[in-house]
Amino acid sequence: MSELVDTAGEVRDEDAFDAAAVHAWLSARVDGLGDTPPTVRQFPGGASNLTYELSYPDRDLILRRPPGGHRAASAHDMSREYRVQSGLKPVFGSVPEMVAFCDDESVIGTEFYVMERLKGIILRRDLPEGLDLSRDAVRELCKDVIDKLVELHQVDVEAAGLSDLGKGAGYVRRQIEGWSDRYRKARTDNVPAYTEVMDWLAANQPDDVATCLIHNDFRFDNIVFGDGMNVVGILDWEMSTLGDPMMELGATMAYWVHADDDDVFTQSRRQPTHLPGMLTRDEVVNYYLAKTGLAVDDWTFYEVYGLFRLAVIIQQLYRRYHDGGTRNPRYADYWMFVGYLEWRCKEIIAKAGG
Repeated sequence: MSELVDTAGEVRDEDAFDAAAVHAWLSARVDGLGDTPPTVRQFPGGASNLTYELSYPDRDLILRRPPGGHRAASAHDMSREYRVQSGLKPVFGSVPEMVAFCDDESVIGTEFYVMERLKGIILRRDLPEGLDLSRDAVRELCKDVIDKLVELHQVDVEAAGLSDLGKGAGYVRRQIEGWSDRYRKARTDNVPAYTEVMDWLAANQPDDVATCLIHNDFRFDNIVFGDGMNVVGILDWEMSTLGDPMMELGATMAYWVHADDDDVFTQSRRQPTHLPGMLTRDEVVNYYLAKTGLAVDDWTFYEVYGLFRLAVIIQQLYRRYHDGGTRNPRYADYWMFVGYLEWRCKEIIAKAGG
């Protein structure tokens, strides 16, 4: 499996930081690092928080930090991400071991934290070269992913010390109000107003189905697979909270692109949900409901919510590019996908008779 393990590459110029400063800070808190700063490499992706490998002669560590430039006020909370994983490790296990958290922004210009590296395979848009999975193997992998989500949603938050992580009942309402407000603030002149979609979500929101610990960014590229392609870890906990599990499932399905979806949606695919054997969106929802015993009267609301939430995230990233907070050209055309997602939301609403 070693040749398939997720590997880091060169650090992008705009994402570089002072490795010597990190080493000096970290050495004061961790024994055995030696006198020489680590070699720093950057993992691919990183549209939200950025992930780096700190390579020491006898140890590899991972550093997580926010991006530079304009950032949404509620996003990129390093302390939350660190605290959640520290609490989860004894009761859930499928998280890396935390090493140290830094709230002194003078070290590299942002907060950051360091954790042990959890080695394994991370599946992105397509399977890595050399990894061939049968239809049955893909189906079992898919079920293992959803089973891990079910396991997470059953975590005892009291035992994890995370019972104060959320605000309690009213999660659905807060999400619709919050994401609508974020969209209005991030909107640029070249994207639609989303008024019809936001009004529909506000008028059709159900009561909370349940309250549990949710990851809130549960996707294949935040999951680490081991030798047997079983889930060994979940990464990127910055948005985790106590919330409605169906809202989490709706958000997850927004990234679940089928092989037979329309051309624009298939071009947006960032995880291998197109593979033969992968459960469809409907199958995932039904599988999750059967495993948890939960029930929903109408999935339409959660499907539209997930797509709208994705549109807001994409627009926030585009706004950073638009305002000069990043020069990364990958964000230049994001505004077009924001427009597409509005069309997709409207189509789903219309089919449901909304």
